[in-house]
Amino acid sequence: MYLPAHFRSDDRDLALALMREQPLASLISVDDSGLPFVSHLPLHAPEPKGGPASLQLLGHCARANPHADLLRRRPRALVTFLGPQAYQSPRIYPDLQRVPSWNYLAVHCTVEARLIDDPGEKDALLKRLIADHEPAYAAQWRSLDERYTRGMLAGIVGLDLTVTHWECKLKLNQHRPESHAALRAGYAAGGEQGQALARWMDRLGLNGDKACD
Repeated sequence: MYLPAHFRSDDRDLALALMREQPLASLISVDDSGLPFVSHLPLHAPEPKGGPASLQLLGHCARANPHADLLRRRPRALVTFLGPQAYQSPRIYPDLQRVPSWNYLAVHCTVEARLIDDPGEKDALLKRLIADHEPAYAAQWRSLDERYTRGMLAGIVGLDLTVTHWECKLKLNQHRPESHAALRAGYAAGGEQGQALARWMDRLGLNGDKACD
């Protein structure tokens, strides 16, 4: 993606935080016609086990989804996460010669996919996703009839995605410090998306408070 230096973040912890806050990702492969094929999937981002650059993503897709076959033949793919996003009014500036813009947060990951067909490994993967989103459901899943759970597991393909390269873009008008206080105040008083951006501005010290610089 287009990534100006002032919007680029090389902080892995910030990238992980964004992926975990916005787990619905776009998994993108190239199909046989040369066009992108996209699946929208919730992905689990475990704590990295390797060096500072290591990242892994876990998820699954329906067995009927042709994406599984694409990944089997071409394991290299792109995963994107889009965080909160909102309009930026030119009213945040102290002068009039300004234009509107749009702020957003995004992480792009190049991955190598390993498909998971072993029922036990898929069951463990599902439990990690359950722990992310509804831990209390784990007991219900364990109590279900084994024939039912076997059928459910047979209907999906697990995805173990090793991240080989990632980019994180935090577009929050970092290069215009004269706007930060007004931009943050406007977002904080707005809707859910704006309020989420305001929290990220606080996290990055972009709130106009000199003590945070």
